[in-house]
Amino acid sequence: MTGARTSPLAGAPPLGNHQLGSAAAAEPSYVPVVARDLAGSVVAVVGASGGLGAPLARALSSRGAQVVLAGPHPVRLAALGIPGGVVVPFDLRDSTAGDRLVAAALDGPGRLDGVINAAGIVAFGDLASTDDVTIEEVFLTNVLGPLWLMRRLVAPLSATKGFIVNVSAVVAEQPLPGMAAYAASKAAMTAADRALAREFRRSGIHVCDVRPPHTETGLAGRAIAGTAPRLPQGLDPATVAERIIVAVEQDESELASTAFA
Repeated sequence: MTGARTSPLAGAPPLGNHQLGSAAAAEPSYVPVVARDLAGSVVAVVGASGGLGAPLARALSSRGAQVVLAGPHPVRLAALGIPGGVVVPFDLRDSTAGDRLVAAALDGPGRLDGVINAAGIVAFGDLASTDDVTIEEVFLTNVLGPLWLMRRLVAPLSATKGFIVNVSAVVAEQPLPGMAAYAASKAAMTAADRALAREFRRSGIHVCDVRPPHTETGLAGRAIAGTAPRLPQGLDPATVAERIIVAVEQDESELASTAFA
């Protein structure tokens, strides 16, 4: 992937920390620096049929990327209608799932330039009434699965100087009562991302940790335990997805919850 192109958000208010100097009066006041051109790249989205994964896949495709659609529901993935999309059955709870994802990318498109992990589960309820299996399941999907996957991404992404994005959550910054297991799992993912951003740098792999505020993905209504508290109106998933893709293009290392304001 060579050359830079102007982001479709050119002229919009600043979205990140990367800005150009003052432009001529006739020019837009803000032109994002595009460090990574996604056109022609091969990017996998884990959880691609989900409330955030689907708009992420569409945003990547609109920029000319070929998208590897990974998730546990192949029929739903195919129904997204992403041009050139490669469907890969994928379960984060399976430690070997990453091997199949990498093989599908290398055997099909022939390379892998990035992976966005938008999969996850949530549980609600006070800790005393949350059973052990639920706590284990939350950490298996939200922490162990992504770590198992990233182990398997080092070789292919080193070859392309690629990127990894993990979608954490605002609760990693602001943990709430009644969500201890979920908040702890997201904080663990953020800690891992920060460590791996430094560890993978020597291999040329860029890692970005994303912590959006409550977003209307429907996840709260699919909790594996408990009932969601009353939540304020969340962000539009398409808007959140667009902000994440801009972060990829600009090689941002973190998107805190405030970056989505």
